[in-house]
Amino acid sequence: MARWKELPDTLDQRERQLVVQLRRLKDRSGLTLAALAAKTTYSSSSWERWLNGKKPVPRGAVEELVRVCGGTDPTRLLVLHEVADGATREAAGAPKEPEEPPGMPEPPGPLPAHRPRHRLVVGAVAALLVAFAAGLLTGLSWHRGDDSGRERTVLTGGDYRRGQTYECHDGRKDGGLYAGYSLSNEVLLDLNSTGWDVVEAQCLLRRHGFEPGSTDGLYGERTKDAARAFQRARGLALDGIVGPDTWRELRK
Repeated sequence: MARWKELPDTLDQRERQLVVQLRRLKDRSGLTLAALAAKTTYSSSSWERWLNGKKPVPRGAVEELVRVCGGTDPTRLLVLHEVADGATREAAGAPKEPEEPPGMPEPPGPLPAHRPRHRLVVGAVAALLVAFAAGLLTGLSWHRGDDSGRERTVLTGGDYRRGQTYECHDGRKDGGLYAGYSLSNEVLLDLNSTGWDVVEAQCLLRRHGFEPGSTDGLYGERTKDAARAFQRARGLALDGIVGPDTWRELRK
């Protein structure tokens, strides 16, 4: 399977999350872009633009990818799409435009296409927005204030700058380990992920004795190798992806 191109630096983190998950789904299916186009109502060039972060992914494409590739619950990806779509509309400062050309046939299969969208995702969107908001915070770190063991809160971070190396802060809050850059316990990190969540994961990996390379917020091969080694040591799935299970262990 050919390596994916690095996603654009300008791509919003919420859109990046969706694209990373769609890439994973396609890779697991073993389908090429041409094969994917043959099984869906979209062209291979459209899939190439969407999966490389050049254009926002329409909801219909997410539904068709799930139908063709299978092996995953569509609800979660549709929630990610709702969040990413909100990011796109915020950036454009304009009302949402149609996802598909008029007359586009409805994809076959058991997906809940006839149900109002808000009934499918209203509760899940709210929960995921909370998780994304936590993951995209500039970060709070907790440090021992003095020898009494009391904790104090220190604001760190600011605007993330790609390629800059960040200092790790070792502290605890409510029994959990934090490095000062993200409160996340849910955000999925894989190759090409960037930002404060990645800095946090890199610092926590180093804190546990697994060297991720530079703590620069760029999730590259070395960080993934460190995550995989950490997962092996903790008895987790060896996919090198920092998700809820890996976050939980990193926070210990």
